[in-house]
Amino acid sequence: QPENLQKNWLREFYQVVHAHKPHFMALHCQEFGGKNYEASMSHVDKFVKELLSSDAMKDYNRARVYLDENYKSQEHFTALGSFYFLHESLKNIYQFDFKAKKYKKVTGKEIYSDTLESTPMLEKEKFPQDYFPECKWSRKGFIRTRWCITDCAFDLVNIHLFHDASNLIAWETSPSVYSGIRHKALGYVLDRILDQRFEKVSYFVFGDFNFRLDAKAVVETLCAKATMQTIRAADTNEVVKLIFRESDNDRKVMLQLEKKLFDYFNQDVFRDNNGTALLEFDRELSVFKDRLYELDISFPPSYPYSEDSSQGKQYMNTRCPAWCDRILMSHSAKELILKSENDEKIVIYDHIGPNVCMGDHKPVFLSFRIAAGAGKPIANVHKCCVVQ
Repeated sequence: QPENLQKNWLREFYQVVHAHKPHFMALHCQEFGGKNYEASMSHVDKFVKELLSSDAMKDYNRARVYLDENYKSQEHFTALGSFYFLHESLKNIYQFDFKAKKYKKVTGKEIYSDTLESTPMLEKEKFPQDYFPECKWSRKGFIRTRWCITDCAFDLVNIHLFHDASNLIAWETSPSVYSGIRHKALGYVLDRILDQRFEKVSYFVFGDFNFRLDAKAVVETLCAKATMQTIRAADTNEVVKLIFRESDNDRKVMLQLEKKLFDYFNQDVFRDNNGTALLEFDRELSVFKDRLYELDISFPPSYPYSEDSSQGKQYMNTRCPAWCDRILMSHSAKELILKSENDEKIVIYDHIGPNVCMGDHKPVFLSFRIAAGAGKPIANVHKCCVVQ
């Protein structure tokens, strides 16, 4: 129901924009056009036109839109979309040209699509096929742009990492084999944006990391008092289903696990208190603690929500709910975020549309203020320009 869903999605998005009134706004999308690109790209065009011309966005007089729509190129297609909006009150915004190695002033609204490979204002890369051989045509990769607002320079990286192909395989080991693949790909991105070709600046990496909870540990915790039944395929003897039943209570089924089924009898455990009891199983980022920082999570798992438009809070029974969608930053970027001098909450890390169907992922956002000049080590920190 793209027409209906887009209306909901944009309404919720505009409400957040209106509430926080950002001066610089970055919106990163993954799987643009969904699985069926040729049929869906007309919806993408409508979405982009609506965003750029809507009344809610009228105060943003400059914009850059980068859409990877070149779905016929198996070698390069990432299905990523990066949108950047600049408020009319912001002066002197520059974007980095990676080819010329210099900043260029941003004016007007521009859309780039099809072959982003030839656009010098970004770096785009799709992960090598051998990273995730199970998926014949993976679209996972990243797009990087660099910005300078007054004296503050930073990279914004739109990222999409590999998913869990099978719940049963994810359950076998702790950490799972898929978590290892994501670890390798994220390490590759960080090495790439920190290599010697360009001056190092602070960076924010945000998108769909596909981080999952440690499946083995979660199942063992949720089904601590259950007995497990294993069902195998008659012809191959391969495990196709695991059924966990309560030992007493008439052997009630607690959890059923298949390749693409995670059916736990009580979804409230993922919603109550924003699912914080399960955060201890969110371990994939711990490998990068020396390189990446994240604010405390205070929202429920962002995936996989029901795509039934009447079920805004319901999870799908396909995967174990997890915090797939994140906003991470370098430790130097953390220092950019202006600390509040009073009790007013300036930094907010939350999700959008908690009660409304937004698709299978809930968008996640970070709102903060940047201390001017903090992005450059030699900058004069007394220059008084605070950018929101």
